[in-house]
Amino acid sequence: MMQKKYFYVITIQYLGYRFHGWQKQPNLKTLHLMIDRTLNFILDKKKFKTLTSGRTDAMVSAESAAFELFLEEPIDDFDAFMALFNYNLPQDLRALTIKEVDSKFNIIQHSKIKEYLYVFAFGGKFHPFCAPILTTILDPLDIELMKKAARLFEGEHFLKHYCYRPTDNGIYNRTILKCEIVENTIYTANFFPEQSYILRVKGKGFMRNQIRLMMGALIEIGQGKRTLADIEASLKPDFEGHNHYIAPASGLILKDIEFE
Repeated sequence: MMQKKYFYVITIQYLGYRFHGWQKQPNLKTLHLMIDRTLNFILDKKKFKTLTSGRTDAMVSAESAAFELFLEEPIDDFDAFMALFNYNLPQDLRALTIKEVDSKFNIIQHSKIKEYLYVFAFGGKFHPFCAPILTTILDPLDIELMKKAARLFEGEHFLKHYCYRPTDNGIYNRTILKCEIVENTIYTANFFPEQSYILRVKGKGFMRNQIRLMMGALIEIGQGKRTLADIEASLKPDFEGHNHYIAPASGLILKDIEFE
């Protein structure tokens, strides 16, 4: 008789500053390691497996990420499970919701739209407490020109030049639903600079370092090192230049994931 399996989607949020991304790596503290270690403890070594909707880089944070939990025994009391899970998770990692799904659900394929935020400020040396979630650019930036440049990314474009170490067989024609720079009214603290900004990007899927490479290009626009024409050219297959500057990871936050 075949063993019945049970499937759950758990949403989480975390501050990524001390984590080396999601994927387990030897001798490094990763999100997957901490989650599996905690589950192993609270499930009392019962068999389980976890699969995420997408990997994140070291130091990247999330307001709402998700992973799928595969079990051979059902969870009878969601409230008790979540309370126990959160009690044993580290302080910078929190479980938000849990729901049961069926065997047809695939957390990678059913991930529909992701929204990322990149929080930044410029023109000064700000309080060190900002470092985990806000990138500081010491140079002055032309923020209005950066706003115009951000809009150029919206729509379908060839984004190979915004992928870290791309291969020749990747899918690089991709659609960005929203790309805008707005004033930051989401994250506030008494040690934040008076004015800070957010790059908001929404799309179906993103490649390795894509948002950080886009942000790097926008920072160079703001510094006067690149032009709007450079950005337009970089979105076409025949572009022969390079995007060298990858913006720091600690300003990047996975805001939300929509599932089909």
